[in-house]
Amino acid sequence: MEVGVQIVGIILRLLNFLLAPLFWFRARDHRRLPPVTNPVLLKSAAELAEAIRNGEITSEKLVTIYIERVKEVNPYINAVVDERYRAATEDAKAVDRQIEEAKKNGTFEDLVKAKPLLGVPFTVKESCSLAGLSNSVGCLENAGRRATTDGGVVSLVKKAGAIPLLVSNTPELCLGWETTNLLRGTTNNPYCLNRTPGGSSGGEAALLSSAASALSVSSDIAGSIRLPAAFCGVFGHKPTPGLMCDRPYRAALLSSAASALSVSSDIAGSIRLPAAFCGVFGHKPTPGIISIEGHIPTLSDENFPKFLTVGPMTRRADDLKLLMNIMAGEHNHLNLDVPVDMKDVKVHYMFEATDSVALLKVESCINDAIRNAVAYLEKDCGCTVSEEKFKDLEDSVEISVSVFFSMKDIPNLLQDPANPKRDKSLIVELIKYMFGGGSRSLQGLSFSVINRSHLFIPDSRRGYYNGKANKLREHMQKVLGDNGVFIYPVFISQAHHHNQVFLKASGVMYTMAFNILGMPATTVPMGLYKGLPVGVQVIAAPNQDRLCLAVAKQLEIGFGGWKPPQ
Repeated sequence: MEVGVQIVGIILRLLNFLLAPLFWFRARDHRRLPPVTNPVLLKSAAELAEAIRNGEITSEKLVTIYIERVKEVNPYINAVVDERYRAATEDAKAVDRQIEEAKKNGTFEDLVKAKPLLGVPFTVKESCSLAGLSNSVGCLENAGRRATTDGGVVSLVKKAGAIPLLVSNTPELCLGWETTNLLRGTTNNPYCLNRTPGGSSGGEAALLSSAASALSVSSDIAGSIRLPAAFCGVFGHKPTPGLMCDRPYRAALLSSAASALSVSSDIAGSIRLPAAFCGVFGHKPTPGIISIEGHIPTLSDENFPKFLTVGPMTRRADDLKLLMNIMAGEHNHLNLDVPVDMKDVKVHYMFEATDSVALLKVESCINDAIRNAVAYLEKDCGCTVSEEKFKDLEDSVEISVSVFFSMKDIPNLLQDPANPKRDKSLIVELIKYMFGGGSRSLQGLSFSVINRSHLFIPDSRRGYYNGKANKLREHMQKVLGDNGVFIYPVFISQAHHHNQVFLKASGVMYTMAFNILGMPATTVPMGLYKGLPVGVQVIAAPNQDRLCLAVAKQLEIGFGGWKPPQ
């Protein structure tokens, strides 16, 4: 481990120990999320679509139920940026008329085949672009900006018949692992309002775990799907990158049961972390299969489409596959519908990336979740299991920082808009932030520090870590092959208190490394510990997303999946 990284890690670890009582003292919001009283909100997106097709419920009624739930929980979680409730209700009425007409003229079967999500409401991470709604992505200078077109994936989900309700909160330009910004404020975790749902897809994860969303379209470049999924107790999947990227360079609702579908993105765990923190499912797909068209921010660097993936977050494991098939469109090479024989699956696992004293340790409840998952897969599913030591993962911080920050056109958040050739003073901006007059969030300023310092990794060593990333990628792909998965922590802890992310930042190496390595990964909720979700990450070789989803389904059967906030 680099000396600079060790020094930073030790300082943060010491500060975390000293300041922990302060975070507990500041946790003064003792409100509880309103309970779910309508059983319709507990159904999967697939079940809701079937209920609409069978005439058990109208789309108008379903959309109304979800809108009411969003309005009920949003004062607690602060996840909604902009909404289209009236337009969504009109869309739902049109769907009901369309179904009635199709049944009369004999085209109903063709209709439901073409539109598998007909009439089901969904929600969208603001950065993924929903035409007509806010597209500021938490950035003050973008205030008032609206998307003129739908993002590529949003368009596909709408084409499948789903009805968008709203766009949800993100950190400033998605550059953070806590969902807070100077435009919209801070999003809260449904299980404890004093804690974060993660980021950058924290708004989506909070809505999902609140039963205010059934499906989510999100994005992941460093855990942005997987971390929120873990913190919010839902499922999130980061897809495989690199097979297709059409026009790649164009520019906390599920857990609350206020959304049926959610569209998010994962650039460093932005799907996986909020999903983990909010107890829902989040999957970072294989990069390149799912379009990133319309995502904000976007970079011109050729590696950006390999790191950023748009993916799903859901409350039910089956909905991951449903949404993945739709998101991939005509570029779906993943054979997601081919059954997986669990007896052929080899399960590898690790409890921790490193035993270095410089970095915070993984909490015991997460190690217990990994241990329980592995035991269940071996005894109940017939999988072959083995503890695997991928030694180079101990350098995940150096590998992630060296590779990610070697990209061109990374946003310079200190650039002076009035004079683009000049940078603002970091110290001055920090002081202005402290007194309420800053133009950048604290996370945005922290990102600028990392972008400039590279955590004190010498330039002469960055090529070494790029090479190490390539060797680790080849080794892991060889070990996992076409029938192996790797079970690993999503983060070092359960959802932490607001702003504590700065002291626990090293934990992001558990998600960010797999954006760099280009491997699909799914966050799977494993129950609650002391009232907060605990999740694990299931990783596979590129293009083997189906293995992640199959294991997620089995773990849902064994451990119950999403648990509503109590």
